[in-house]
Amino acid sequence: MNGKVWLIGAGPGDPGLFTLKGKKVLEQAEVVVYDSLVGDGVLSMVPKEAELINVGKRAGHHLVPQDQINEILLKKALEGKRVVRLKGGDPFLFGRGGEELELLQEHRIPFEVVPGVTSPIAVPAYNGIPVTHRDYCSSVHIITGHKKAGQQYNINFKALVETKGTLVFLMGVTALGDICSSLLDAGMDPDTPAAILQQGTTAGQKKIVATVSTLKAEADRRGIQTPAIIVVGGVCEVADRFAWYEHMPLFGYKVLLTRPKELVSAMSAKLRRLGAEVLELPAIAIAPVKEDDKIKEALDRLEEYQWIVFTSPSGVRIFLDDLMKKYKTDIRRLGNAKIAALGSGTARELGRRGLIPDLIPEVYDGRSLGEKLAEVCEKGAKVLIPRAAIGSHEIIEALGTRTDLQITDLATYDTLYEKSRLIDAAKEFEQGKIHCAVFTSASTVKGFVKALPELDYTKVKAACIGKQTKAAADAFGMETYMAPKAEMDALADLIVEMKNRETAKDTVRKMNGDNK
Repeated sequence: MNGKVWLIGAGPGDPGLFTLKGKKVLEQAEVVVYDSLVGDGVLSMVPKEAELINVGKRAGHHLVPQDQINEILLKKALEGKRVVRLKGGDPFLFGRGGEELELLQEHRIPFEVVPGVTSPIAVPAYNGIPVTHRDYCSSVHIITGHKKAGQQYNINFKALVETKGTLVFLMGVTALGDICSSLLDAGMDPDTPAAILQQGTTAGQKKIVATVSTLKAEADRRGIQTPAIIVVGGVCEVADRFAWYEHMPLFGYKVLLTRPKELVSAMSAKLRRLGAEVLELPAIAIAPVKEDDKIKEALDRLEEYQWIVFTSPSGVRIFLDDLMKKYKTDIRRLGNAKIAALGSGTARELGRRGLIPDLIPEVYDGRSLGEKLAEVCEKGAKVLIPRAAIGSHEIIEALGTRTDLQITDLATYDTLYEKSRLIDAAKEFEQGKIHCAVFTSASTVKGFVKALPELDYTKVKAACIGKQTKAAADAFGMETYMAPKAEMDALADLIVEMKNRETAKDTVRKMNGDNK
């Protein structure tokens, strides 16, 4: 039985602009054939089990020729696979999507097209430029700026000028001078506003607004690189007035999150609301331990415990959702015990299940929780601590001051280390494209180091939760910063502070350079 091909537009870069349908289909893919222009944020959604084929298409360079791409799609579909062809932007706008469907249609392979948010609309919007505005124009024209070296444009520039509409050129960076001169030769006013927009919707976004006669010189002076689009027309006048993205606190800042996939969404959303480009690259995964008599014994004796202590959101989920369900344990059997939680995140996970902690330490670390428990536990109390198999010893050491306590330190989940197959994070750190890595536990630091053994860790700025996490990052020579509280808001504030410090340093460097 033949498979099926989905031709999906990945949007211009910001994963928040990837469509809901595209995400749903991608998460069920067995084979993913992708281009270079697909953003890291979308690539991070590819299933771990999927076969990956990088065909590397971008302006002026094709890793795999187009006819071979067509054959790959056909071959994988004939194998009965669910195939996703993932393309930057929209697959039917200068994306050769139609060509890729011809061979499939000829062989009666079923296919669907999932449109993508297209860069000639989205990138200007992220730069404060509406491509239409009643005070300036009533039409927009999208043109490919790409042409082979030595060839003339097969474009009627005079007709474009006469429309008096907004002109958007894609893939035109290397031909910027030819485009501007062709418009001027066709009678365009030299003072017509024009803009070039680099890496729009991402942390690399850069904008130059000038005129048709000066844009090429300004772009050369400021080193504009691909991918970038060119916008010509009166609407470029409002770019500074309508700018919004560049005014967000974390604009231009790319943050790497290393938490397990199931725990990262809230933190990602928070940082994206502040303008950061967020790359979710889990360094660890969480999995319940395999069959264990100690777990069964603890659950059988659940009513005997005076305290149950949760040290992480993962510990809550694994114990209450996975293990109690697996061993058919009634939640009402927790009724005799008081509950302690390490941190607001752990407390929130308990709250979602209708459980309100009796104890949360003021300082969110294992030692503080252990010391507080040692103060409040009645004599001879039985204490159950379901947590990671590689958990810190701090809480156990702090409780050790109470020799009368009966402590069950129960390993309920394993921490597995992960590495991305798709994203070369080491290269992005070396090139300064990732500005900050977030670590929420010592295990995320260890997972990060295992995944990127070749990285010079002194190039990593680490935003950490907790002293142990910071110490683990310090041990590898990272430039570390620690949030004052183990809370999402405190961590976000810390990252904003880190970005502001870097911005201030850059400003001083530029001023010193100008004064030389």
